[in-house]
Amino acid sequence: MAKKASQYVSKQSDKDGHIAWTDEENKIWHDLVARQLDIIPGKACDEYIEGMRLLDMPTDRIPQLYEINKVLAATTGWQVAEVPALIPFDEFFRLLANKQFPVATFIRTREEFDYLQEPDIFHEIFGHCPLLTNPAFAHFTHQYGRLGYAATPKERVYLARLYWFTVEFGLLKTKEGLRIYGGGILSSPGETRYALESDVPEREPLKAIDALRTPYRIDIMQPIYYTIEDVNELFEIADMDIMAMVHEAMELGLFEPKFPPKNAA
Repeated sequence: MAKKASQYVSKQSDKDGHIAWTDEENKIWHDLVARQLDIIPGKACDEYIEGMRLLDMPTDRIPQLYEINKVLAATTGWQVAEVPALIPFDEFFRLLANKQFPVATFIRTREEFDYLQEPDIFHEIFGHCPLLTNPAFAHFTHQYGRLGYAATPKERVYLARLYWFTVEFGLLKTKEGLRIYGGGILSSPGETRYALESDVPEREPLKAIDALRTPYRIDIMQPIYYTIEDVNELFEIADMDIMAMVHEAMELGLFEPKFPPKNAA
């Protein structure tokens, strides 16, 4: 989602939709993918693994967006959209409402190899696009975009929390154990292990009203994750009266944060 400032500049595609990545940028992609592919077996949900199979991403270079679009169009009708490193919230929601997932066309530097606060092409393509081949996840993301585009700035702040605890940091509670579907976890080796293996964070069944009321910070391991039992639950959540719950959450107020203020952390 949109951020206030960025040190990165997105690359632009040529008239054929091709982006010229450098050898070092492709090597960074390779190293990020190789590291995460070594970690996610038995941790990522089956729907994500199937999406990875369908996308068949190259590991030796950054995929071109038209390669991703070909698969997304054939599965759920989605596309990825080339955007600058920063976009306004209006544009973010407009794109999602039109089944276009924004992808900032830059990749992190070696200096920020382990963590960066803004989403790069690795986070967006590797973390999110496999699930966009799944009808339930795709429908939820589309409905979220439609609601967000029509919402007021204050309503969007509440909606952002639901997105955070599902699309970015959602967990599945399956018969085989906890599995990950949130792209913010799936693109982070540290959070992948922490979310499933640590006894520090809380893990609670997802109630949309609770997620709307739960504060979060983007620069720490999450103190709480919300779980669903089946990706298809996202169909049900998407078709609830989410805006009515947003207004209820506004009246009830936020839960106490489970983390210290940023300046005290």
